[in-house]
Amino acid sequence: MYQHILLAADGSQNSIRAAKEALKIAQVHAETLVTIIFIIDMEKAKTDVLHSSSNESLYMERRRKLVPIEELFNEHQVRYKVEIIHGSPGPEIIKYANTQNVDLVVIGSRGLNSLQEMVLGSVSHKVMKRVQCPAMLVK
Repeated sequence: MYQHILLAADGSQNSIRAAKEALKIAQVHAETLVTIIFIIDMEKAKTDVLHSSSNESLYMERRRKLVPIEELFNEHQVRYKVEIIHGSPGPEIIKYANTQNVDLVVIGSRGLNSLQEMVLGSVSHKVMKRVQCPAMLVK
């Protein structure tokens, strides 16, 4: 079964739904590790820093977004770790999945319509196309 699951999370409702699906899969095998990856988008990070009172409060605010997901894994006693990475979300998730022996990527979808996805490109769409392992898109 899957030994290492990568869960892309940003604290949104979509990522919480994705976390619930990753949890179901991880519970099948007690040795499964779920890595919760949170990408600090560099384009938004500059604005966040300017509006934050301190770097520590900014870090705590970002960690707070992951608390519901961490509580879910703790409640069900599923092994997990959190990775916080600076960069562009799509490429960073792909890079991590392709270099860290990940067996499955689980990511939430925003549900963009096909025109928006074609013009803007979504993180989930980019990830699904470029990871070298199975991937699950959760709506």
